[in-house]
Amino acid sequence: MLKIGVIGYGYWGPNVVRNFYNAGNATVVSVCDLNPKSLQRVRHTYPSMAVTNNPADILTSPEIDAVAIVTPISHHFPLAKKALENGKHVFVEKPFTATASQAEELIDLAERKNLRIMVDHTFLFNGAVRKIRELIDDGALGNLYYYDSTRVNLGLFQHDANVVWDLAPHDLSIIDYLIPGSPEAIVATGEKHVNGTEDMAFITMYFPNKVIAHLNVNWLSPMKVRTTLIGGEKKMLVWNDLEADEKIKVYDKGVERSNGAAGYDLRVSYRAGDLWVPRLDQVEALSRETQYFVDCVLNGETPINDGNAGLRVVQMLEAIDASMAEKGKIVYCSPSDSKPVTSEVIA
Repeated sequence: MLKIGVIGYGYWGPNVVRNFYNAGNATVVSVCDLNPKSLQRVRHTYPSMAVTNNPADILTSPEIDAVAIVTPISHHFPLAKKALENGKHVFVEKPFTATASQAEELIDLAERKNLRIMVDHTFLFNGAVRKIRELIDDGALGNLYYYDSTRVNLGLFQHDANVVWDLAPHDLSIIDYLIPGSPEAIVATGEKHVNGTEDMAFITMYFPNKVIAHLNVNWLSPMKVRTTLIGGEKKMLVWNDLEADEKIKVYDKGVERSNGAAGYDLRVSYRAGDLWVPRLDQVEALSRETQYFVDCVLNGETPINDGNAGLRVVQMLEAIDASMAEKGKIVYCSPSDSKPVTSEVIA
């Protein structure tokens, strides 16, 4: 039985507590939050659960095996470091840390102490993303051409992060999971309108084998949009995460080219076949993820969304910030920012 303490019971914290509370072979021992009203909500929902406004009560407790950190980004590193120093496994809300150097320090510390780190890249456990990974692995889409995502809404403005660090980690973790190799270069533009940090941004990422990714993230949109287009050599798909039922539509559409009689006579033909709506599993992504964390810790396994996966996302975020600061200057990514060519598929 894995005993878990949760620090942070604001926007996302209640979901984390609920899913760890319901996970097999695990229990939530205590919840910490600085807001007395948040602790009242915990007492109302879980009358027998301990609450505290002091993170040290969880970080140093001998009764707790793992700590879930669901706080603003600036608190991730000090809390995770203290948890690891006290021999506790760590589950951290995205993004992993505020800097790549912080992420590297936590990874080294966890390795020395043989502890597990999992970064809350929830979308890796989403039924739609799992299906897209399956289609890619099966070769149904053919060689990938592009990943084009629009993730916009009105707010929620963050006090310690711009729109890129708030919204883009979702797509960056998905891209890291779906696209082989690491980005070779990144170009980004953004602008500050409301609170002194970028509230909208356009990001272009160049990957090996001519794969290109484009992200549109925005806190100033009059409507909420969560739509991703993925194009391949054989098929293309549309993922609309706001759809209640038909979230993914796979189109047997594409472009084929051939040479005419003359060598310079390039002919392009268009293929339009059937539309397919695949069935997706309906398991809550966070439920699958929290159970996966428990299983990885109890079985001594390294999760797919470990500290290194979190580090790669933070490295991409830093490159995006660097490009935005120079009004779209191209940032070439270091070859050391590498990852395995293939990643395991989460069962």
